[in-house]
Amino acid sequence: MLRQLIITVIGNVDSGKTQLLDTIRSTAIVESEPGRITQCIGCSQIPISTIKKICGKLIEKAKTELKIPGFIILDTPGHAAFTNLRKRGGNLADIAILVIDINEGIKHQTLECIDILKQYKTPFVIALNKIDLLPGWNSKSELTLLENIQKQNENVMLLLEKKLYEVVGKLSELGFNSERFDRVEDYTKQIAIIPTSAKTSEGLPELLMVMVGLSQRFLEEILKVNVEGSAKGTVLEVKEEKGLGTTIEVIVYDGSLKQNDIIVIGSLTEPIVTKVKALFEPVPLAEMRDKKAKFKSVKEVKAATGVKIASPELGNVVAGMPLRSCLPDEIEKVKVEIKKEVEEVVIETDKQGIVIKADSLGSLEALVKILKEKNIEIRKASIGNISKKDITDAEASYEKDVLQGVILGFNVEPMSEVKAGNIKVITSNIIYKLMEDFEKWQQEERKKIEAKEIEYLIKPCKIKLLKGYVFRQSNPAIVGVEVLAGTLKTDLPLMKKDGTVITEAKSIQHEQENIEKAEKGKQVAVSLPNVTIGRQLHEEDILYSAIPEGHFKKLKEFKKYLTQEEIEILKEIAEIMRNNNPMWGI
Repeated sequence: MLRQLIITVIGNVDSGKTQLLDTIRSTAIVESEPGRITQCIGCSQIPISTIKKICGKLIEKAKTELKIPGFIILDTPGHAAFTNLRKRGGNLADIAILVIDINEGIKHQTLECIDILKQYKTPFVIALNKIDLLPGWNSKSELTLLENIQKQNENVMLLLEKKLYEVVGKLSELGFNSERFDRVEDYTKQIAIIPTSAKTSEGLPELLMVMVGLSQRFLEEILKVNVEGSAKGTVLEVKEEKGLGTTIEVIVYDGSLKQNDIIVIGSLTEPIVTKVKALFEPVPLAEMRDKKAKFKSVKEVKAATGVKIASPELGNVVAGMPLRSCLPDEIEKVKVEIKKEVEEVVIETDKQGIVIKADSLGSLEALVKILKEKNIEIRKASIGNISKKDITDAEASYEKDVLQGVILGFNVEPMSEVKAGNIKVITSNIIYKLMEDFEKWQQEERKKIEAKEIEYLIKPCKIKLLKGYVFRQSNPAIVGVEVLAGTLKTDLPLMKKDGTVITEAKSIQHEQENIEKAEKGKQVAVSLPNVTIGRQLHEEDILYSAIPEGHFKKLKEFKKYLTQEEIEILKEIAEIMRNNNPMWGI
């Protein structure tokens, strides 16, 4: 038996995702959303009768037999929260519709959606939405999409092509081959792009037909379910309901679930074992989040479906957790399996690495996958707000590597009593922004570390002894000098043009005041021990800082922190030293 196709609708905020579903459901969920942006994950069941009604003409034309019982469509908040929709080894959704505003193109959040689809290896199609807003577009919803496009003014057709191929080009850069749906030669190698208007319903029948075609041709094996077996599901949301207490909204993607069944649900500690007190199923086309949505009490549900479960002991459940039903003698076995599945994502080791926190198991899994792809070590990954214990774990990493003294929090905040100290806490409700901020912080920290590395090195400097400014010939010699390049500092070792280290700048005076350093262009009095002016040194002699070979190599490594002039003096010093040792500093 084939189950319903599970589809997730994702895309940039304001791309028109919820409006697209509203047009299918003929509801007005979008009007009730604060700021018209979807605030939490929703789920709608679209029966096959609705699909037939919308696709009418196209089904007749294609002579397609519809075998699937319908769609379950998951509408997600703008970007990464759809990562809650997980099942072991991948995404809960069989396929995704990535909604892109044709006038806006691919934006940051779109890239993030693509990145997560890539992580989960979820196939997807693109709804290139808001074609009705193309300048000059003439809506004719009674025609098929292709007929409609042909009836448009030539300039509008050219603009549509231009916008479409901008998306094709961007996807190509990301490693995806894509094409307008009617020009796709191989659906296994090309991503179909369907121009749509959620407002006028243009392109909607074509979008649904592409989904039906793909599911029946390529996804039939994964849609086969044993509806009589134990239920397998994923927790979408945890809610407090008046009269029911804590309830969970679950997608059951395999098997069947009955009232009074034993269920095992993953948690951050031991799996929760409880009994189903009541099951509530949304009526077809209703949307779980809609306050007016009609739920009917049922005795049993079969895959695939969205269901609300009332049960005791649900207080510690978090979104994204796996759920299984089982017989009394299977409880321990299922607990072990569930625990193992959660542990695959929730990582805690003694190794080095950063600490990451997220609001749900799915979000955490997506974050772990992205960080591992970037070869970033993770010391600990867990769910919930940032606690004192997380700071302690991050401090242990900080002691060994400053660049790992960081906590990344996705959709979470530090608890009120948390004091970060040396630890950098970066939070965001958008994964790409979190990664961007983390990489920027690491770059800045690296620069600080490198700048400190060269702080204590002997740097390039060149001075000239001034004629007529010998204040004392020896013990120590005190002479006037001009700094030709670099910075003269106290205790700087000095060498002659032949590489002989002869003295050091013991103290520096400027206008009878002791100073620590003198920059290029300054004329100062310097005391030079262990030399006599007129013997080892003479007026107008040039002296260089005597840079040890090890320091020279380090300076070369961090030369971005040197001025162009310092780099030139460094080259002069290297030439002097290589007269005696050709391999010096190499």
